[in-house]
Amino acid sequence: MIEILIQYWQTFLVGQYPQGPLGGVTMTILIAGSCLVASVPVALLIAICRTSPLDILRWPAFAVVQFVRGMPLLMLIFWAYFLLPAVTHVTVSGVVTLICALIVYQATYLSEVIRSGIEAIPRGQFEAARALGLGYITTLRRVIVPQALYNVLPSMLSEFISTIKETSLGYVIGVQELTFAANQVNSQLLTQPFQVYLLLAATYFVLCFALTRSVRYLEIRLNRRRTARAASMQTPVLSTIAGE
Repeated sequence: MIEILIQYWQTFLVGQYPQGPLGGVTMTILIAGSCLVASVPVALLIAICRTSPLDILRWPAFAVVQFVRGMPLLMLIFWAYFLLPAVTHVTVSGVVTLICALIVYQATYLSEVIRSGIEAIPRGQFEAARALGLGYITTLRRVIVPQALYNVLPSMLSEFISTIKETSLGYVIGVQELTFAANQVNSQLLTQPFQVYLLLAATYFVLCFALTRSVRYLEIRLNRRRTARAASMQTPVLSTIAGE
């Protein structure tokens, strides 16, 4: 397996680049990162609709979330692969198809994460903001949503890790990501499929494990910051009580 890695490390890392299209680990990370960045605004909009007091916004958002979450991602990729060219009348690459499918899929899951963050904010903060004269949208934008996104940031990054693994499904439509690169190597060797796909699994593990530890570190930092902030808010109160 070490010999395969030494000989084909460039294929696993960047695919056929610069002689051919970019692929491998680099393409996997680029697709996952693009999907996360693009899906956050969509997820935020869906989450706001899900928590809206208006039924005309809440129920359609609920239906979209339940429909997409109940569908296999592979089916969504196939739909995007055949539907996008039919709608746009333009030949769409496999990378664009995969990104569009992942944006829709991840936006629904991220919307539930963000919704839980919004609903976890004490109701009193919303009522206090409205009492100060802030409108509903302004209250969400300045008071509720920033706190919710801050609280669910580790969970959102965990979704990024899941997206990295889900990019492997792009292999079925010819996207030259990490799994596609491993299959190219296996096609050249022919007699060592176990070693090649074991190396593929190890690559996914190392990549996801490193990101998981990073998310864990971020979560610890955020918890320490919350604890320090809570302690600083309690100190004046305790001082006042002691003075009395």
